[in-house]
Amino acid sequence: MGTAPAVEARDLVKVYRTAWRRREIRALDGVSFSVEPGTTFGLLGPNGAGKTTFVKTLLSSVHPTAGTTRVFGVDSRTPEARRPIGYLPENHRFPTYFTGAGMLDLYGSLSGMDSRERKRRIPELLDLVGLAQWADVRIGKYSKGMLQRVGLAQALIHRPRLLILDEPTDGVDPVGRIHIRKILQGLEGTGVTIFLNSHMLSEVELFCRDVAIMHKGKVALSGSVRELTSDKGYRLTIPAEAPMLPEGLRAKLESTSAHTGARNGVASYHFTTRDAANQAIDACREARHPVEALEPTRSTLEELFIRTVDSSTTAGER
Repeated sequence: MGTAPAVEARDLVKVYRTAWRRREIRALDGVSFSVEPGTTFGLLGPNGAGKTTFVKTLLSSVHPTAGTTRVFGVDSRTPEARRPIGYLPENHRFPTYFTGAGMLDLYGSLSGMDSRERKRRIPELLDLVGLAQWADVRIGKYSKGMLQRVGLAQALIHRPRLLILDEPTDGVDPVGRIHIRKILQGLEGTGVTIFLNSHMLSEVELFCRDVAIMHKGKVALSGSVRELTSDKGYRLTIPAEAPMLPEGLRAKLESTSAHTGARNGVASYHFTTRDAANQAIDACREARHPVEALEPTRSTLEELFIRTVDSSTTAGER
């Protein structure tokens, strides 16, 4: 018997009904996907796509209209399912009269940790997030970036197996984002499953292994970042100065490539298959023309996101 997914949703539906005109809003519309243990997973989508509703359903603060969610095989509506979860919500609010250490002590106690364990764990976490010198300073004096980092420490206090982060680098400067990313990468090596809900597509692309893109309450696309952003093509780059590039070679390359472009004395040719790229290299060698580079092409996650949302919107309109 295999290991249960860290997160699993099956045919999840959430319908909100408004009193005015008795309208129905389908925040989640048949959502199904799973996240394997130890995976770094990104949930993406425009505002109103259903991401926050999904997370709230997983945490049982919102009850589904239909369908199920499970955490490590346990029905997410039960308290047992929430014990292994660490959660950092977006726009979180901590009591400003607490010090950083005092706030972590409170949340550790609420998580069932005894005083000895909290005493060991709190300095360790504050050092991890770079706030050791701020342990006895009231949270009301923390910057936005510091609040995000102490919030991450709060989510990690009880050593969760599943870490759910909603916009964890919001308001954090570039150095702070790199610091948080390194912390999360360290956790990844310990087997913690990290579920990231973020609008920072570049951060997700750098960190997450798998993603799901939601739009209008549905999963529009899901899979590994590497596979989804690969165009399965090749880009050949060669010097393009007119005296150097034989006309016959230019014509042959342009007739077999899917895309051409020249810039700063360098020409790029895009080929959709390996055979076509190899034929182009053979043509360059035959013409004794140098080759700068041959590399597989990839889309950015942002380009994939925009294409997916646009195509989903067009399909919905039809």
